[in-house]
Formats: sequence, structure tokens, C-alpha cells
Amino acid sequence: MKAHNTKSDPKKRASITLKTVAEHVGLTSGTVSAVLNNSPASRSFPEQTKKRVLEAARELNYRPNFFARSLRVQRNYTIGVIAQEIGDPYGGTIISGIELFLRERGFFFLTVAHRHDTKLHQTYSNLLLERGVEGFIAIDTSIKEVPTIPTVAIAGHLQVDGVTNLVLDHRKAVRMALKHLTELGHSEIVFMKGPTSSSDSEDRWQAILEVSRELGVQTSPELMIVLDGDKVTPDLGYTFVKRFLSQNNRSFTALFAYNDTSAFGAIRAIHEEGLHVPNDVSVVGFDDIESAAYSNPPLTTVRQPLQRMGEIAALTLLNRIENLEPYVPRIAIEPEFIVRESTARVRNSHKQGKR
Repeated sequence: MKAHNTKSDPKKRASITLKTVAEHVGLTSGTVSAVLNNSPASRSFPEQTKKRVLEAARELNYRPNFFARSLRVQRNYTIGVIAQEIGDPYGGTIISGIELFLRERGFFFLTVAHRHDTKLHQTYSNLLLERGVEGFIAIDTSIKEVPTIPTVAIAGHLQVDGVTNLVLDHRKAVRMALKHLTELGHSEIVFMKGPTSSSDSEDRWQAILEVSRELGVQTSPELMIVLDGDKVTPDLGYTFVKRFLSQNNRSFTALFAYNDTSAFGAIRAIHEEGLHVPNDVSVVGFDDIESAAYSNPPLTTVRQPLQRMGEIAALTLLNRIENLEPYVPRIAIEPEFIVRESTARVRNSHKQGKR
């Protein structure tokens, strides 16, 4: 093959076309296009052929003409990502996974944040449709109506035709956390219920009630904290745990937080009461966001593979858009349990939670 030196000449680099790549590898433009666009037709090509095409495209620094491709196939290769917030550790990590996958497949995405405003959610959804997005990924956002385009809902719990819900196995997650605590000798456990604004809140709470009954762990209003707010932040966890500690005389030795950020706030509130984590109170979080390993103390938590969930959502959506796989209503995600330094064995029979 004839070598092309384009890196030192911007004009030559800009003139590299699909035909140039095809001539470079001795294949037709159609074959090269199918490989670079990862179209269904490319699945019948030998792996060696696909490897040659991809290596040639990299060597020549080929950049596809997005607008020409869109006009040719009447598609814009763009999806819409609908989130409650942008920049929070949970949603941000998921979006990172979405971006990593879409970049490899030559797709773009537009992101909107509705901030728990139903009308804004509908307005943004319509705007994205007007811009021709080919599918939606919703993050921690309930989809209540049948969508007009393929849709994947991460932490979606409502059964709606046309929506694939990507859902963590909450019963398994809760069982991991409670077995860990009970094996350490904890029986008086404070449970934190998430706010209604979070899609996972009700399912996670029902899992807590069911698994607690199965394991013989007591749940009662006296050992329950109900968060209320639009965002589950460290401040929210701090405020509600601070109030709980000042008003409740019930002894306890462990707290199961709604998520990691609320656990961070809870730990600060516990420390301010003169108690120690984990010697007096063990704390378990949920999600395993990046900062969980660096909190003080490092947080024991249920891990959701958030970045991987974003990748799975993007893969599922693109496969539906391109008719590569049939529609499935639900995909279950397996949790992990990460033991760090915020949990410890009950030191003696005296309950340490409230002094």
C-alpha cells in the first residue's frame, strides 16, 4: 500500500475522504463506510478486514463529514440525555459512561436537566425531539408516557411500553448491606429513606422492609429517617441526622444511609454529637461514588457500577435504534458490596448509638 503522510500538512489532512481510505486499503467505499459506521452489514466482514479499515482511518487521520452523512441517510446520529441534575456524582458518572460509548460509535448527545420540574421536563423532551434525536436516555427520571422514540431509563421503575428500564437489584443490594451489619453484631439499625424526588427511593425502601423481615432485623418509626428535598446532598443528610439525634432517645449502633452523599452528612452529624464512626456508630452508604473511598472514614457502601450502567444504556439504545436487538422491558444490574472503614463490630452488649 502507498503510504500517505498527512500529519504535517493540514490541507492534506482535511482532504482525506472515505474514498481515500478505500483506495488505501484496496476496498470499496461501501465496505469502508459500513465498517467505520459499524452498520449491520459490517458484521459479515472478516475481523481482519475491519481491523485494516480502522487502522487505515487512524493512520490517515480520517474524519467523517457528519453533515454529509446525516443528509445521505436522513439521520443525525444524536440522542437526548434527560437528567434531574448535571454535575452530581451519581448522574455525572453515568453520563461519563454514556459519552465513552457513544464516542466510539460516532454518535453525539444533547443533555438537559429538568431539576424536578415536570413542565420543564416535557418542554425539554419536545425540544430534543424537534432537533431530531433518535432516542432518549433518562437518568433518575420517571417516564410516565409511551415515548415516540426508543428510550432507556436508568433507575426507571415504571413499566411503560417502549421503555427499557435499567434497574439495580435492590433486594440483593440491601441483603448485602444488612448481612454485613448483622454479622458484625448490629441489631439496632437506623434506616434512611430517600426523598420522593429520587426514582430509586420507593423500590429501595420496599427492599429494606422485605429483607429486614427475612433477616429478623427490626424496622420501626423510631429508627427511621425520611429525607425530604429535591437533591440528596451531604447537607440534607447532615440536617436530618442532626435532627434525629437531638429528638430521638432510642439507642442504635448502625445507620444505613440512602446514598453516599447523605452518608457523608450523617457522619459529620454523628461526630458533632461526640460519637465516633465506626466505634460508636457504623455507617453504610449506597452508590460508591468516587469520593466514598476518600471520606473520613472511608465509606463502606453498596456499589452501583454507574459508569458501566451508562455504557449499557447507550449500547441498549443504539441497538434498538439500529434494530440490532429486540426490545426488552427491563435489564437488571448486579450490585457489589465494598467494605471500608466506616463499619466495625459492635464492641459490647451496651448500645453505643445514643449517649
